[in-house]
Amino acid sequence: MDVADGTNLGHDEVAVCQMAAAIGEPARARMLYCLIDGRARTSTELAVIADVTPSTASVHLQRLKTERLVKVFAQGKHRYYSLVGANVAAALEALSVLAGGARKPFVPNTPNRLRAARTCYDHMAGTIAVLLHDRFKALGWLLRATESRRGDSYHVTPDGEKAFELAGIDIDATRMLRRRFACACLDWSERRPHLGGALGAAVLKMVLQRKWVVQDLDSRVLSLTSLGRREMLSRFGLQL
Repeated sequence: MDVADGTNLGHDEVAVCQMAAAIGEPARARMLYCLIDGRARTSTELAVIADVTPSTASVHLQRLKTERLVKVFAQGKHRYYSLVGANVAAALEALSVLAGGARKPFVPNTPNRLRAARTCYDHMAGTIAVLLHDRFKALGWLLRATESRRGDSYHVTPDGEKAFELAGIDIDATRMLRRRFACACLDWSERRPHLGGALGAAVLKMVLQRKWVVQDLDSRVLSLTSLGRREMLSRFGLQL
């Protein structure tokens, strides 16, 4: 039999062919390249980007999910889609280089002050919160909880416990609260996670008490102070 009909292909080759076919459909390709910036989007947004109906977008997204190219994150009434990981982004980047194409960057339309930092229920959101979340993970203070069915819960490592305690956060007391301890909460302006749960609330309480940020009296906006800028650099290595 000819190799072209797939009968002589091994399991890995078949998987590659199926994945390539999933990427190769124009609407699905537009969805994937839209997600390459690391931000998550709803199926409705991806339907607009792909120029297909919402029902068709759902079918496409299911195919991409089946081929382990995208993952879905449920938050409230919404379901957000993002690339499975950096390896998918790297493959798409490589294909883009071969094709010689260029993509338009994601441009959020959230007002600048609200986008920079704000409250999200009882924790911090916005660009600064997303950068803090990423920094906590990069420092090895937060690890994904493998037993979590939802896949968005965190453990605090021993190094993280020491660091948070030094910042004035009582980790044992925070764990005892009758709510989720630490989790990823998708940021609606950045479309990337910030830190939620009891630990996220404790971080917000701490930065407010220490005057690292101040909150507007009539809005959710948080403003970073010069003290907060210095402290986040010295304690977390975060340049803001």
